[in-house]
Amino acid sequence: MGGLQLLGRGAPAELKMNGTADRRVHWDSVYAAKPADEVSWFQPTPEVSLRLIRRTGIGRDARIVDVGGGASTLADHLLAEGFSLAVLDLSEAALNQARKRLGDSAERIEWIVADVTAWRPHHAFDLWHDRAVLHFLTEPDDQEGYANTLRRAIPAEGWAIIGGFAPGGPAQCSGLPVVQHDARSLGRLLGPELQLLETHGETHVTPSGAEQAFRYHVFRRR
Repeated sequence: MGGLQLLGRGAPAELKMNGTADRRVHWDSVYAAKPADEVSWFQPTPEVSLRLIRRTGIGRDARIVDVGGGASTLADHLLAEGFSLAVLDLSEAALNQARKRLGDSAERIEWIVADVTAWRPHHAFDLWHDRAVLHFLTEPDDQEGYANTLRRAIPAEGWAIIGGFAPGGPAQCSGLPVVQHDARSLGRLLGPELQLLETHGETHVTPSGAEQAFRYHVFRRR
């Protein structure tokens, strides 16, 4: 972790998270206050994530875990393409929105209510997807917990796609500070067994019309 720069520390002190319980209360309140299509990170079609997942060439029998998937529509698209999917989120309120939207199709998904920094997967996944979870983990212990979970979750030849605010992008989201990662900081965090293969930028347009700079990183475990 040495030298990892933590950015965006300007949020009010009362909004800084002090562990799993605080984070759960915060995100449950966010999803209780707004429907999924009104939060700033909503995407009707997560085009970049889908393109990067397809580009890995994994088969339809592959297991994917969408970390912090919440009420994201990525699950809808991956189910339609025949993938086996788990969705993990700290907020049960977020997952309940997704279950309601998917109806009977929700039974085809493994729903996991857990803090990714402490989660211990019961089986391996071929691909780890995270859009905008890691960037909320501003404390070194939480970042290391995330990295340890990722390494437990994917075996050799497994994939990890991690997206978040790009350097120069927003310093806060949902009232919380974020870390703007780049390839170097992610490489230090994940370790040498995760090889960076590709980066991809995205300008995300929020439901209110604001533009946010995102960057995605594609890793493969050696």
